[in-house]
Amino acid sequence: MTAPMTAPMTAKATVCVWYDKDAEAAAHFYASVFPDSHVGAVHRSPLDNPGNKAGDVLVVNFTVCGIPCIGLNGGPIFPHTEAFSFQIATDTQEETDRYWNAILGNGGAASECGWCKDKWGVNWQITPRVLTEALAQGGEVARRAFGAMMTMAKIDHAAIEAAVAG
Repeated sequence: MTAPMTAPMTAKATVCVWYDKDAEAAAHFYASVFPDSHVGAVHRSPLDNPGNKAGDVLVVNFTVCGIPCIGLNGGPIFPHTEAFSFQIATDTQEETDRYWNAILGNGGAASECGWCKDKWGVNWQITPRVLTEALAQGGEVARRAFGAMMTMAKIDHAAIEAAVAG
């Protein structure tokens, strides 16, 4: 495993996301889609290693919705799974549609219950606050909202609101 090289960072904790080879492209895509997101330093490998040749992009510092991340180009040894995902809270159907469509429109794939996967294999939960607030209420409201969600790929705000209302 290759140890990441990073520029000095102000955050105490940073999410490291492993990519086969396209961390920089992924970081630029995320920065173009999500608010409070940007690409920072790009570091190149000083030596050949199992995932890269000397001079290839090794590490990319980036931020997604205010969360500091490191994209590590480590090769295909560790593929992504649903065990890790970014959860993006949305306030409107338009916002849900915008993020969902951006990921799918850039080579991603839909899953179920608000989950999708980008073309690099990173999993995303595009989650309306109306859903998380309904689940937090517990009881019958949560049961109805959860039941409605279980029938969806992209979450439909109006359908969740109707389920909450009973």
